[in-house]
Amino acid sequence: MKKLINKVENIVDEMIQGVVLSAPTKLAKVDNYNVVYSKTFNKNNVALISGGGSGHEPAHAGYVGDGMLTAAVAGSIFTSPTPDMVQAAINACDSTKGTLLIIKNYTGDVMNFQMAADMAKMENKNVDFVIVADDVSLIHNKADTGMRGIAGTVLVHKVTGAKAQIGASLAEVKAVAEKAIKNVGTYGIALDACIVPAIGHKGFTLADDEAEMGLGIHGEPGVQKVKMQPVDTFVTQMTEAIINHLQIQSGDKVAVLVNGLGATPIMELYIANRKVHEICKSKNINVVSCHVGNYMTAIDMPGLSISLMKLDSELEQLIKAPCDTLGFKA
Repeated sequence: MKKLINKVENIVDEMIQGVVLSAPTKLAKVDNYNVVYSKTFNKNNVALISGGGSGHEPAHAGYVGDGMLTAAVAGSIFTSPTPDMVQAAINACDSTKGTLLIIKNYTGDVMNFQMAADMAKMENKNVDFVIVADDVSLIHNKADTGMRGIAGTVLVHKVTGAKAQIGASLAEVKAVAEKAIKNVGTYGIALDACIVPAIGHKGFTLADDEAEMGLGIHGEPGVQKVKMQPVDTFVTQMTEAIINHLQIQSGDKVAVLVNGLGATPIMELYIANRKVHEICKSKNINVVSCHVGNYMTAIDMPGLSISLMKLDSELEQLIKAPCDTLGFKA
């Protein structure tokens, strides 16, 4: 294993220090916790907190700032943050209008964030939560956990943050988050596994002529191994699945996110983006917002995901609203 790191046990600590030092007038770290929060947060607005295991950068600390998240909680690599970490974030961003937790649908994240919310409520804090489950590849999953929360979460952060920024109430911000979650879908593909530094080797193997459809952002198995095809073939299958799931119709407007998983050249992401637009144009679906790059990675995994969010007039206005974060520009 070759990694540009120091000690494995210091990766997350040193990364968070580097994040804060890259924008010291805008970001700060909670003492004794890997929690990044916005120094410019207006405490008369609803606070938005998200997070999860590290290894998905720029998620989630890269989305802290005006117009998106108020704070992000960074657990160990691919490991949910503990409830006390989430509670530290809630305390750092104490808002007169309350706090909304945006949770990706993983068992550990859901359990620990909800536990932190319960702890905060015992201290008479106004805290609520939503759960993002946008992985369309698992639409037929019969497991109790259902679909995973993956890159579409970033678009949920964006519109929810914009709603909070204009001074909406906690109920109004939660309603927008729930609407965004209902209208976002994501599908991913990986060409190889990532290497978790603490393990030191790949979590699975694929043949040179194989790809993994529907693979998760922690290296979880996909829905099927498939033979390599031109990227247009993969993108068509993935995009069509999202369109069908969200029941996107001719004349609808969408936001597009073409996301790299950590080791995919930007060149390849733009090639995929070209095909997404071609498909939408052929169906008279209007792309009004588009972002291409690394937004929700899986350390050094080669692959990509495609997210679409169906927009009504409110969501369109919010997705286009300005924001000021390290990882997302509008």
